[in-house]
Amino acid sequence: EQHKASTYEHVNQIVNAGIVPPPETRGQASAAAPAPAAGRVGLSNLGNTCFLNSSVQCLSNTIPLTDYFLGYDYRSEINHDNFLGSKGALASSYAEVVKHLWLGQGAQHYSPGRFKSSLAKFAPQFDGSQQHDAQELLAYLLDGMHEDLNRVKSKPYIEDDDCDGSNDDVDAIAAWSNYLRRDQSIVVDLFQGQLRSRMTCLSCGKVSVKFDSFMYLSLPVTADCRTLDDCLGLFCEEEYLSGDDAWYCPRCKCHVDAAKKMDLFMLPPILIVHLKRFEFSESGRRSKIERDISYPLSEWDLSSSKKGEGGLRPVYDLYAACHHSGTAGGGHYTATAVNRFDGRWYRFNDSSCRSVDVDVDGDGMVRGEGRRTAYCLFYNRVEGSTRGSGNGTKTTVIRRQSTSRPELWPHLQRDQMRVWTSVKPFGGGGVPEVDYYFGEEGADFDDGARGPRQLTRISEGG
Repeated sequence: EQHKASTYEHVNQIVNAGIVPPPETRGQASAAAPAPAAGRVGLSNLGNTCFLNSSVQCLSNTIPLTDYFLGYDYRSEINHDNFLGSKGALASSYAEVVKHLWLGQGAQHYSPGRFKSSLAKFAPQFDGSQQHDAQELLAYLLDGMHEDLNRVKSKPYIEDDDCDGSNDDVDAIAAWSNYLRRDQSIVVDLFQGQLRSRMTCLSCGKVSVKFDSFMYLSLPVTADCRTLDDCLGLFCEEEYLSGDDAWYCPRCKCHVDAAKKMDLFMLPPILIVHLKRFEFSESGRRSKIERDISYPLSEWDLSSSKKGEGGLRPVYDLYAACHHSGTAGGGHYTATAVNRFDGRWYRFNDSSCRSVDVDVDGDGMVRGEGRRTAYCLFYNRVEGSTRGSGNGTKTTVIRRQSTSRPELWPHLQRDQMRVWTSVKPFGGGGVPEVDYYFGEEGADFDDGARGPRQLTRISEGG
């Protein structure tokens, strides 16, 4: 892993240079249907597959993921021995779809039949022509592609640490290190963040903290929610557990009333937000929460919500959205996404692709029916601009995650930071303390005595 590039920026440059949009559409809107090239291609409906088409269009416009399949040797990372995946069939069939959407010529839409067949073999519930939930599809697809491309060939057994909340930043890094011992892939690099779960016994005061990775945020929607921040606030709201939901306290040795608190601890480069608009009654009846939710088009600042001390400033721009219109019993999925080359927004309605205007109000919130139909929102963390792109699209730097390159872990990134000081080794094996020094931006990582299980605590050293 050490010889691999630390980021995928070179892949982005290769793809940008290799995809040349048709001259008549470059930088201008077409009065007729948009040209079927450079991502502006629809997907044929194979029978109630709008849920699949809209999800794939959002992922296709996730630039770092598309660059990986177009400009990186992803086949070399296929894990043929992982029984949790599909031996590479799912990832390869998805790559085929991406190539047709971005490199195909002469067709205004493409039929994803082979991809759907591969998906159904991996997750049989998607076989046939029944309508499904787009977020469920996204979860299975990303999980399947992760296992297909998991760079860890042999997963060790690891027990979760029970932390007491006294040193969260150190414990979070230890949890991330353990996670990477089992899971490393482009999906982890792009979409994985970290949640902190804090349980407090209301009898003895015992505190138990765990750090878990997440691939998307599923946020509750209620009648009181007006904005995306309201939904996030509900997700992070402390709740009290009692009765059948009582928590087993390891100190009291019995089930007790407890307080539970979930927080965002570390956020990923690409943040997928799922609005939980569907709910089930006690009788099992499914219904939809028809509520306008305002969400920002750009510069969604999550600094006040992120509790980890490390990490880059969490400011995000929207680049795609999956929409659901209609009722819980019969609805339709579409997608909107911004094109990487002309900077325009496009609406993908199965085989149709057309440019649309996206307006915002005075607070920077998206106007129109999208407030009621938004179901999955795709945000890209802002760090810089894509070199070579036609419109200077803002993007993030994707750092390749591995156990051997802790300097690339999200916890050890910080704007304008030059020195990180290690103060607590872990594992109890006499691993020496190490100072991690960063020179000018982009300089190589320098470690003088790093052990294989060295843990760093984030602290400013100058």
